[in-house]
Amino acid sequence: MVQDSAPQASAATVDAVERRKWWLLGLVILAGILNLVDRQVIAVLKPLIEQELHWTDADYGRLGSLFQLSAAAAYLFTGWIVDRLGVKWATPAGVAAWSLAAMAHGWAMTMGQFAAARAALGATESMGTPSFVKTLASVFSARMRSLAFGISNGASSIGAIVTPLVLPLLAVAVGWRGSFILVGALGFVWVVLWLVVTRGLTFARHVEAGPKRSTLEGLGVLLLDRRTWGIAGAKVLSDQVWWLLLFWAPDFFHRVYKIPVSGLGPPLAVAYVGSAVGSIAAGWIAARLLARGLGINTVRKLVMLGSALLVTIVPLALYAHNLWLAAAVLGVTLAGHQGFSVSIFSTIADIIPKARVGSVTGFGALCGNLAGMGIVLLAGEILTAGLGYGPLLAIASVSYLLGLLWLHLWVPRLVAAPDDVDETA
Repeated sequence: MVQDSAPQASAATVDAVERRKWWLLGLVILAGILNLVDRQVIAVLKPLIEQELHWTDADYGRLGSLFQLSAAAAYLFTGWIVDRLGVKWATPAGVAAWSLAAMAHGWAMTMGQFAAARAALGATESMGTPSFVKTLASVFSARMRSLAFGISNGASSIGAIVTPLVLPLLAVAVGWRGSFILVGALGFVWVVLWLVVTRGLTFARHVEAGPKRSTLEGLGVLLLDRRTWGIAGAKVLSDQVWWLLLFWAPDFFHRVYKIPVSGLGPPLAVAYVGSAVGSIAAGWIAARLLARGLGINTVRKLVMLGSALLVTIVPLALYAHNLWLAAAVLGVTLAGHQGFSVSIFSTIADIIPKARVGSVTGFGALCGNLAGMGIVLLAGEILTAGLGYGPLLAIASVSYLLGLLWLHLWVPRLVAAPDDVDETA
């Protein structure tokens, strides 16, 4: 829980702290938007950048997989770092680091320099997911957690909606290099806002009951826990679709429907509106079902099943023969993804002891990013070979059902974690 720094907080102070929780949610949302915008710039401006750097589809796929590989490698450490830094400092440290990496793209003069900036962005952005999940898990109760995650994920999709609408205009004004620099600089404005909002607040630091373990022993506990592997497998099978669409949806519209860069904004905005709606709807539905007395096992898996079924229609985007119908199909697909994602994050917060939330989230994200790296690289090779998007969308259509099955096999019944011992930071 969030606590005021004064030893004996008055009722008025407690009320102020409660109100500040929603400011924290707002800042997490804004950080998520910046995170998504920084990584999406390359996808939206790809046709402009490749003219100067002479990329092929395979080159772009390799850049995308490099981003995923660096993020995956960083996830070996970032979950642990987030748990050690705590709620107050983990997120601003991550935002500042990835903002610098995003700006570095604008100064890259060679393909090698661009690849280095891309790797740095992947590594630093890996601070985002575990720090966001840990913050919301610490601030909100179990009943409100699904709604908080739903609002956070849904509102963060604003970045994916706004980016393709604004970036082409920004690139016309300042060029693609200036676009990277200006967008990255927004992160430092966020850091100042976070420090202002959290001034005077401390956050409870959670530790597991029992004797303290060494880092190696803690890693052993993490990897021997069936819950860790259930979550990791579900992330592998769901995250690959998210990364596929994030990196390749602009190219899909450009290639299949012959849409120029200046026209990519509206269809991508339609698709990502679906993402936002799916996220918020899933969080609201889960909160309502929990309020009616259903258990977390039933609620989480039921929402995951409904979300997985939505994604099964994604191959229709290739055969729609209509741009807006294809955009709507991708919107439904992204709605399904976000509903599944909200449920996974809520499940982590529900069943994992709070002292390990960051570490489990980081490990799951590591596995998901490795899968994303694979699918982005595979997409580049498949498209270069002239096979089109059919095989990729076929894989995506069944991934979420397989992810739910995997989670159920490893964790047949989701049970809330016992209360942790709090040590005030």
